[in-house]
Amino acid sequence: RVQLVESGGSSVQTGGSLRLSCVAATYNSRRRCLAWFRQAPGKEREGVAAIYPDNDSTKYADSVKGRFTISQDNAKNTVYLQMNSLQPDDTAMYYCAAEPEYLDFPGRNDAVPGRIPCGLNSYEFNYWGQGTQVTVSS
Repeated sequence: RVQLVESGGSSVQTGGSLRLSCVAATYNSRRRCLAWFRQAPGKEREGVAAIYPDNDSTKYADSVKGRFTISQDNAKNTVYLQMNSLQPDDTAMYYCAAEPEYLDFPGRNDAVPGRIPCGLNSYEFNYWGQGTQVTVSS
């Protein structure tokens, strides 16, 4: 079972930056995507960014492209989300997520080498952290 623990959330002003961290305890798979989602009050959960450790490919929501960067440190089993130029619309609870174990198979990405084999849909992920709050004030 994968345990995900997020940290790094805080309150910042418009234009500020934050770096979120997600420690994936017992996670040792390079063929399963890790992702960041967010959910604002009264809104649906939204996929923000995902990374496929095997080839470092990434995917971003249009709303954060050019401002957010997802990265990984395999030695630390940690995924990061660097968030720059934060706006009030970025205010939300941010969650880390991991794909299920059955997707970890040899050759998973052979059909689309160099590309990320997952999307930013919450149904693709079955492990979730408790979340970390990000608040951006104007």
